Amino acid sequence: MIDIHMHTLYSDGDKAVEELLKMCEKRKLEIISITDHDTCKQYEDNALKNNNFFSGKIIKGSELHAAFKNRNIEILAYNINPNIINEWCEKYYSEDKLREQQVICKKRMFDLCDKHGLKIDKSKIKDPKTAKDYVERPIYDELIKNEENRKILGEYAESFSLFFRKAMTNPNSSYFINYVEFRPTYKEVIEIIHRAGGKAFLAHPFEYKFENTIGFIDDLRKETELDGIECFHPSSADDNKKDILVDYARKNNLYISGGSDYHGSPKPDIQVGVGRGNLNIPKELIEEWINLI
Repeated sequence: MIDIHMHTLYSDGDKAVEELLKMCEKRKLEIISITDHDTCKQYEDNALKNNNFFSGKIIKGSELHAAFKNRNIEILAYNINPNIINEWCEKYYSEDKLREQQVICKKRMFDLCDKHGLKIDKSKIKDPKTAKDYVERPIYDELIKNEENRKILGEYAESFSLFFRKAMTNPNSSYFINYVEFRPTYKEVIEIIHRAGGKAFLAHPFEYKFENTIGFIDDLRKETELDGIECFHPSSADDNKKDILVDYARKNNLYISGGSDYHGSPKPDIQVGVGRGNLNIPKELIEEWINLI
């Protein structure tokens, strides 16, 4: 069993590196990667530098935000030099810049509430404890406590993930928040991954709620080289979506990756190694490109 998409306290997960490594060992995972958002600082953690907790193979990775055609996407980077990625990430994701983004996004969220007639007690919204915390999530959680707000939000009241992917990051939605100005371009992200000696994979294509997911991947590949696609992910577990992605990857000579996208309590229905049930990622698929490392 393998899982090469997981998050810790170094980004938006709630588990320390040591605790996550112990969980992976307990589940008898063979290959893992801790892919915290926009950082490789997890690989400076003593639990990884002096690893006595996990006996399997660890691929150094990260999940980097990127902007493409006014959309917010994520690119998984594997087999990278962490120092190169960390140095580059300071350009966009330093403590000061993240705090500035939080202030801007908080105001834009409140503006959306006013625009759509959503009722919220702003005094109940506390400032994020750390620079990496999402300021939007506590606002959303407060909004859906109100039944009238839920009626206005409609399907967006189902989950924060749906609201974020289908509304806030969708330029065609009236709930759109322009995150693109905070993000490096897709091309720049791919270039830094390759400069760091790594391979770049489009993370969870069906998570973005595109009208034409395959068409969007085609557009990405026209701009610059993409090494692979994350075909195995909780978002592709239903309706043959995984098979669609695997088939596309095979036909276009792209590598295949997969993981649970584990965060801990922020995504309580997702577990290490199995996602929402049984990801069952064939190790031989990953070995096609891991063996090249």
